[in-house]
Amino acid sequence: MTTIAIVGAGPGLGAAVARRFGAEGFAVALISRNQKRLDQLAADLQADGVTARGYAADVRDPESLVAALGGASEELGTIEVLEYSPIPQREFLRPVLETTVDDLTAAVEFSVLGPVTAVQQVLPGMRSLGRGTVLFVNGGSGARPNPAVAGTSVAFAGESAYARMLHDALAPENVHVGQLIIPGAIQPGHPTHDPGVLAGTLWTIHTDRGEFRTFADQLDA
Repeated sequence: MTTIAIVGAGPGLGAAVARRFGAEGFAVALISRNQKRLDQLAADLQADGVTARGYAADVRDPESLVAALGGASEELGTIEVLEYSPIPQREFLRPVLETTVDDLTAAVEFSVLGPVTAVQQVLPGMRSLGRGTVLFVNGGSGARPNPAVAGTSVAFAGESAYARMLHDALAPENVHVGQLIIPGAIQPGHPTHDPGVLAGTLWTIHTDRGEFRTFADQLDA
């Protein structure tokens, strides 16, 4: 059995992705900061027949992220799919003229250094399998800078550039890198932004292995 590691796992999109990939036979490693919440989510998934386990880590703490991913690989199986979708913190969502150096430093740690740490940890396992997928999930500011949320706009630009370069560099190794842009909020029951719908889109990105970027919906003009 191989594993999907969901970095930023929670009761919305993370849980939906876990169920979608779990239904296809993947073990699920749930990664976020709160072990108690992870344990509850894992228990809910296990009740639905999904092999799942939680691993507490902070994406701004490289050692904890490496330990979580390493533990998941050892206990659940080699990580074939990495999905990176932690929710940005409030200080990253300030207007550009109110955004400080400290805010940007934290945002870059969150959205650039965190993904680099995660990818470097799981890539050897993907290479050993001869296949893999890395899924990046970003809001609309990942494709179009928004001065109302300057931290994410700057950091998502860096994350997008890193992910796109990975897409080109890893394609010859049968490791697909894709980015899903979700303009606006994730909303249960929404035709394009429902967590289950988005999880299905991520599954399609994984299986179809097409272009680098997919939009859940059109960006506003």
